[in-house]
Amino acid sequence: MQTVQTALWVVVMLVVLAILFDFMNGFHDAANSIATVVSTGVLKPGQAVIFAAFFNVVAIFVFHYSVAATVGKGIVQPGIVDTHVVFGALLGAITWNFITWYYGIPSSSSHALIGGIVGAVMAKSGASALISGGILKTVAFIFISPFLGFLLGSMMMVLVAWVFRRARPSRVDKWFRRLQLVSAGAYSLGHGGNDAQKTIGIIWMLLIATGYVSVTDKSPPTWAVVSCYLAIGAGTMFGGWRIVKTMGQKITKLKPVGGFCAETGGAITLFMATAIGVPVSTTHTITGAIVGVGSVQRASAVRWGVAGNIIWAWIFTIPASAFVAAVAYWVSIQLF
Repeated sequence: MQTVQTALWVVVMLVVLAILFDFMNGFHDAANSIATVVSTGVLKPGQAVIFAAFFNVVAIFVFHYSVAATVGKGIVQPGIVDTHVVFGALLGAITWNFITWYYGIPSSSSHALIGGIVGAVMAKSGASALISGGILKTVAFIFISPFLGFLLGSMMMVLVAWVFRRARPSRVDKWFRRLQLVSAGAYSLGHGGNDAQKTIGIIWMLLIATGYVSVTDKSPPTWAVVSCYLAIGAGTMFGGWRIVKTMGQKITKLKPVGGFCAETGGAITLFMATAIGVPVSTTHTITGAIVGVGSVQRASAVRWGVAGNIIWAWIFTIPASAFVAAVAYWVSIQLF
């Protein structure tokens, strides 16, 4: 049986691993916040990452902990989570994030984490230990969030084209270079608000499981909240340039007006999802919005082969990270 001191050291190490995942989340998903604003030339890469990181952190003052509560309390049955489950979940998510970052594939850090939790829990106790409502809600938004992004991005593009139909293209470009700063800031705010809370949620889950926090607490510890928002902001500042190229250049060629519409559509989707406590993929959301904007111009403006490869990565994210998490859980049991 573990002593309190040993248990504390295990918890500290797992919290550090969770914050490392959060940093990697920001690094991996930086492309979601800055790809459009960089590819349109509105901001230089160095300026864009600082800009996005700032709004990632500012999100701490905007959003409630609804997403953190879903991850921390709404996915796994009480009493199932232990340090081995959390270790497996984090290792599964980090491994998949590294693989997709290396190959420049814009997959979902969010669903990698959910897949990691599912895989580790199933390795311990089977599917009955999962809360079906929380899982189904998360899986449903794999499809809903890119669809909403697509719909809102394309609607924004149609609306803007109609409103500015008589304006000179050079003047429209000038206006939307400024407006894109607003839309990029809003998207980065939504990215920080939804994604940082996922890591807050798994730390909250760990602290409840190890007895350091009560399950009846309505909010996670302040130190966990601040640490996670700072970590995701720091990760964004380092940026994931391999994925920026895919998101900002390979799917479709964007102008400032298109970047504004994609970011605005994506930001609205993220704000809605965060308000109702759904951990969605910022990658899925902005990809759907970019495709929506491109398809309004003409169907051939979208490189559907690239979009198809991204969708395959989405499909494999949860099972792949779940498999790695299950293996990591088994290894953890043998070693510790």
